[in-house]
Formats: sequence, C-alpha cells, structure tokens
Amino acid sequence: MSVWVDGCMNPLILGIFQYIGPNGTIGSAWQHPSDTSAEFLSIRHWTELAQKFEAANLDFLFLADSYGYPALAGELIEASVREGRGIPHGDPMPIITAMAAVTRDLGFILTTSTTVEPPAANARRFATLDHFTDGRIGWNIVTGSSGATAAALMGKDLISHDVRYDMADEYVDVNLTLWEGSWKDDALVLDKAAGLYADPDKVRLVHYEGQYFRTDGLLNVPPSPQRTPLLVQAGASGRGRQFAGRNAEAVFLAGGDPVVVAKNVAGIRESAVAQGRDADSIKLLVGALFITAPTHAEAVAKYDEMLSMSTREGAAAIYAGNTGVDLLALDPDKPLAQTSTEMGQSNLERYLAKDGTPAPLVRDILENFRTTGINGSVFVGTPHEVVDQIEAFVGATGADGFLIQPHLTPATYDDFIDLILPVLRERGLAPVEHSGQTLRERMFGAGPHLPESHHGRAFRW
Repeated sequence: MSVWVDGCMNPLILGIFQYIGPNGTIGSAWQHPSDTSAEFLSIRHWTELAQKFEAANLDFLFLADSYGYPALAGELIEASVREGRGIPHGDPMPIITAMAAVTRDLGFILTTSTTVEPPAANARRFATLDHFTDGRIGWNIVTGSSGATAAALMGKDLISHDVRYDMADEYVDVNLTLWEGSWKDDALVLDKAAGLYADPDKVRLVHYEGQYFRTDGLLNVPPSPQRTPLLVQAGASGRGRQFAGRNAEAVFLAGGDPVVVAKNVAGIRESAVAQGRDADSIKLLVGALFITAPTHAEAVAKYDEMLSMSTREGAAAIYAGNTGVDLLALDPDKPLAQTSTEMGQSNLERYLAKDGTPAPLVRDILENFRTTGINGSVFVGTPHEVVDQIEAFVGATGADGFLIQPHLTPATYDDFIDLILPVLRERGLAPVEHSGQTLRERMFGAGPHLPESHHGRAFRW
C-alpha cells in the first residue's frame, strides 16, 4: 500500500503495458514516422524493448492479450481494421523466452483466459515459463476480453459475466492444485551415481473436482522457482473485486477520476480482508500514459499530436469491442441507457451516474474515451510537473504503482526513462535497484512462493 512514512511516499511499482500489435492505447500511433509498433511481429522489436526496460530497472513488462477483436452484430468494425486498432493482435506467449534470454531481472506478466483452453494446459505452460525465466513470470488472469468475438471464434456461446468469474475461481484452483500439490520441494534428486532422478515418494497424482472443471493427474514439470506464478487480475466490477480478493496478488486498474480510482482501490483491499488476507497483500497498479518534454509547451504539443491521430471512429471501435456497446449508434445527447453487459463491465460502469452525480452524455463519453483511452489517466507536462501529478494522484488514491501505457514506441518510453524516472528517483518514488530474483520477491520483498495467507497455500503438499 502506498503510504507516507516520515514525510516520504514508498517507492512505486513501475511496469510497462503492451499488446502484441500496432499502436499505443490512444489513437493510431503506427502512422507516426518515428513509431516502430508496426514491427510487432519482429523478435528483435521485443528483445530490444525488453533490454531497454531492464536497463532502466523497471519492474516488469505486462503483455495484454485477447482472442477477441472489435466487431458488432457479427461484422468487423471497419475503423478497427483501417486504423489497426484491435486488429491485428498476436499471441504474446512465444516471445517471452526470447526476451528472457536477453534479460536477467525484468519480470514478465502474461495474459491468458480462463474460458479458452483446459486449465492443466495453462498450468504446464506457466510452470515451464517460470523455469525458463528463473521465476520472473506472472499470470494476468482474464475471464474473456472482447468476450463475444472470442467465444464465437472458439465456437462457444458467450458465458454470462458473473458465471465466468465463478468458473475462473475453479480454473485458478485447478492450476494451484497442479502447481502446489504434484511435487514436494525436494522431490528432484538428480543423483547420477545412484540413478535416481526424482524420489517417487515425493511425486504424486492430484485430484480436483468442481462444478465446471476437474483434473486427475500430474503436473509433469518439476516445481519452478515460484511454483505458482505471480497472480494478477484486471477488473473493478463487483464480482471482479471479489475474485481479486480471493486470488490476486496484483490488480491492474483503469485510471481516470482519482475519487473513482480510490474507491476501486479501497474495494479491492476490503475484498482481500474479507478473504482473511491483509489489506496490503494485493498491489494496486493503475494504467496511465505519460507525455513529457523539457518544456511545458513541448509536452502539450506532443499531447495534441497524439490526439490528432485519435479518431472518434477508432475510439468507438475499441469501446464496442470491450463492452459490446456502439456509442456511434446512440443518441449523443443522452446518457448511456445500457447499465449492464455480459462483456467487459469496467468501461461501462466508468460512465454511469455515481453518488448523485449525473451520468455523462454519450458525446462526452466518446470524447473522453478518444482522449484518455481504455485506461483513463494521462499525465502531461515537464518531468517535474508530471511527477507532481503522480504524487498527487497516488496520495489521493492509495495506488501502489503504474502500468505505463504506450503512445509512440519507443519514444514515449524513452521520454519516461530519460526524463521522468530520474525525477521519481530524486524524490524516492522509484527504486534505484531491487533485491530478489523472482517476480514475487521483487514485488513484495518476501519469499518466492505464495504467502501463507493466500488460499492457494492450502493446495501445497
């Protein structure tokens, strides 16, 4: 939890947010002469970025993913294809080992869905990746981003929002059963003289039977450095907060109004306490875009240039892909009539009436989404101005850190690393170095395995 100690705020967790696709989170940046995001299918593109983030001593690279894409009524949204927004979108898993091979400390958080493939396949991949990265892997657990198109692609029906979370609780438990329960810590012997690879008394079949998932068998991968990867989740709906309180060690929140963000932070911490965990057992990370330059005028010029590449049609396409709501088809002078969706709820709830305040009009929602994107917070100014804004935001919300959003790749990251990061370090808001090899140790400063307070420890043999 970000608190003030002796007049100083704790250092922030700083991760990078990326898709395996072109563009940043606001607008169509691929068209800018200096932007390299259209090279997303090049291995070198990713290994060079990973080395850049490692050299800056940032905490991790977070790779978002979805099998879905922007579409309405079974038809592709033309603006999405034309502007490269949400289409195309590659699979992040194959690139992880290449980036791990050229780095030593940078963590990697990888997104997979609980509605696409059997949990045992997921457990095996993450256990293998945790070995290949020496314990630097996290799992961003999603129940189905752009759920309608993802379900259609897989030949399935769209599962209702809350049921997806019920299924996800079991899906996580199956993974935990396999990761924590198949092997004892000292099962692997590797005694060549005795011809003993592993102690048969310390390797076992595990069993799990739930309403939606079951497993009977063995995780055929020895225990990895973390056993269970760092567990991450995104989503601030009521059911999402409950899921986070039970399972997550870090939660990715959309930004925007600090009052709303603070309520989401408090709600997730309350959910953790309700599950018998400490309030600070979950790290709360806010998505934000940082636009900076040596002078205020230059920073504003960069921001204006970004917005010149962000169209109403492109923004509406991303919003529709996430929520199923077509803002362009609604009366612009009325608030959202739809108050629920079986797809992503966070970006619907973001624009509903709250605490007696009137709901924004559709035209205002579209403009806000066009200018702030899916994650809602944009900080603009000189490095000192931006860090002032960061301090005020963290002080108002209690957030533990940020997922740094892309605009121009790599220029926006270079600006953050070269201009903002030194000021953060001057003020003690970013660590100069970290201790601990695994991602969990880096995030929490404790051991590499799940803490005793996490329900996943109950699956430990």
